[in-house]
Amino acid sequence: MMNKILDKVGSGGVWLAALSCTACFPALGSLASALGLSFLSHFEGIAVNTLLPLFAALALLVNSYNWYQHEHVVRGISSVIGPIAVLLTLYPLWQYHWSTYLFYFGITWMVFMSLLDVVKPVKEPVCKV
Repeated sequence: MMNKILDKVGSGGVWLAALSCTACFPALGSLASALGLSFLSHFEGIAVNTLLPLFAALALLVNSYNWYQHEHVVRGISSVIGPIAVLLTLYPLWQYHWSTYLFYFGITWMVFMSLLDVVKPVKEPVCKV
């Protein structure tokens, strides 16, 4: 249960940090303004440089642990794609013009996998003795 909560915290934290950076991600800036979250732009530096990588790393660690625990290969690979895409966008791929689209894909994929985890959770492995 704690792993599911930490996964949701990681995904939600990435979204919240991304909504605060209106200059970096214009589509999310428009969404933040429409939701009345434009006050988050005051915390842009902290959110992008500290919180975004922290929450993405948290989601990556929790999803990797769940992958190891449940031994479900397809679900495990699918769950780590989003945080890896976000972290790759933030560090080595930031200089390319297409990296923003990779970031949008990463955060959308993280939310999709979080919702899939709620709707259709991975079953515990059955131990045959």
